[in-house]
Amino acid sequence: MFSEACSVYFFLVIVSFLVSCSSSNSVDSVIYGGCSQTKYAPASPYGSNVNSLLSSLVNSAAISKFNNFKVSLPGSAPYDVVYGLFQCRGDLNPSGCRDCVSHSVSRLGNLCPGVTGGVLQLDGCLVKYDNVSFVGVEDKAVVFKKCGPSNGYDPELSNHRDAVLGYLTGVGQYFRAGGSGKVQGVAQCVQDLSVTECQDCLGDATESLRTECESAAWGDMFLAKCYVRYSDHAHHLRNNDPNELTDKTLAILIGLITGVILIIILLSGFSRLCDDQKDGK
Repeated sequence: MFSEACSVYFFLVIVSFLVSCSSSNSVDSVIYGGCSQTKYAPASPYGSNVNSLLSSLVNSAAISKFNNFKVSLPGSAPYDVVYGLFQCRGDLNPSGCRDCVSHSVSRLGNLCPGVTGGVLQLDGCLVKYDNVSFVGVEDKAVVFKKCGPSNGYDPELSNHRDAVLGYLTGVGQYFRAGGSGKVQGVAQCVQDLSVTECQDCLGDATESLRTECESAAWGDMFLAKCYVRYSDHAHHLRNNDPNELTDKTLAILIGLITGVILIIILLSGFSRLCDDQKDGK
């Protein structure tokens, strides 16, 4: 009886663990974040405006992949106005976009408590707010960069990478994704930029990426208003498809359930055998 109880408990632990794993994916992975140095009083009009803004961002993300707001509730002074925006990765569906923005807003509350401005870039979305208007302002400052391990001298891989980067900077869209050979890439601009400003931003990001990650297997270059990322298949982009992750987790779960059931059956049979031997004595 004890063996069966332990087996059932082990089974439930495995199921609980896998279900919790299947609910998380790289969309929520943090790329970078930052907070302003200025604080505000929690009960101040500005604090109320911040809370209203962040709620508006989450609600809007259920129907749009980009939006920006200027919030000034009744009773607010001109210096209490708060500006903010969100943008989701171009391949996310509405529910994925809303979930990402919701998680980002929640994390911002812990990352930047009581400050006048904050920004958080997750793998799947960007959220930013401030007391100074930044919407529609071109900003090409490098905020995050990272390169993978070197591939050494590999002219074929370099050619494919250059082809991908050329495509990403040559298509007049806010979100672009493409591949060449073993290399895949993705690029995106914040949609408060014009198409011309977007091209300009991506051009700078690509040039920096080529310089900083010259022979790297993968590279990420995030400017304040755009980003470019590439990776070869061996070090695939850390943008795993949530559906693919769910399918893999489900397959593992089914396999483990089958195995645990077999163990329970074997333990049950062993327990009965022991009982029969005791009765025989």
